[in-house]
Amino acid sequence: MTEQDRVFQQTARIEDFAFDERVAKVFDNMVSRSVPFYNEVQRIQSDLIMDFLPDNRGVVCDLGCSTGTTLEYLTQHPKCPNSTQFIGYDNSTSMLDKAREKLSEQINAGKVSLITADLSDLPPLPSCNIIILNWTLQFVRPMGREQLLKAVFQALKPGGIVLLSEKILVNDPLLNRLYIDHYLQFKISQSSYTDLENQRKREALENVLIPYRLDENYELLERAGFGRIGTYFQWFNFACMIAIKV
Repeated sequence: MTEQDRVFQQTARIEDFAFDERVAKVFDNMVSRSVPFYNEVQRIQSDLIMDFLPDNRGVVCDLGCSTGTTLEYLTQHPKCPNSTQFIGYDNSTSMLDKAREKLSEQINAGKVSLITADLSDLPPLPSCNIIILNWTLQFVRPMGREQLLKAVFQALKPGGIVLLSEKILVNDPLLNRLYIDHYLQFKISQSSYTDLENQRKREALENVLIPYRLDENYELLERAGFGRIGTYFQWFNFACMIAIKV
């Protein structure tokens, strides 16, 4: 059973957010309470991926796979071809330990492999059909994001896709403030986080999570080489994008 997130209830001194063992223990609870429509996004994302997977020997890479929730959704999807290979990358050994527990059956069956790697210094990616960046690019330093997406583009086969989920900013400052206010209300009403917990977490993430505007993410994808880009889900200041390698 997933532990309840009380990380920022117990924090006395605010430090930069890190995906350490303390966070890994409660991460599944934390993300489901912090990301709007988290489970629904996982479901529709899985459905979308099935449209782009080949019948034989497809390869899916999840960059920043955390505790393996996305990989679990995909491997259990009724339309997932049995020969599909899944590779998860994360720089947190604590997160990968949780992923190994969650995906032990799939790992033992040879369907899933997990690799310790930082997205700012990734090993060469295998030729693949799908690459997933779920709420991950926002943690990569801005100067390294374009390089990462170019590596993603190079690894994808023609017709392959990258799915990018991000917390975003919007151009209009009034709307930006409004969206953030609605997000804070969401966390209070849906997840029982206190104002103090929200404030502490916001301070811890301030120098770690750096969101871009939606159009800035589009521009990054275009510069990486992608010609077909769209948004398949958005809730206020959270957006999910798809880009196809033509």
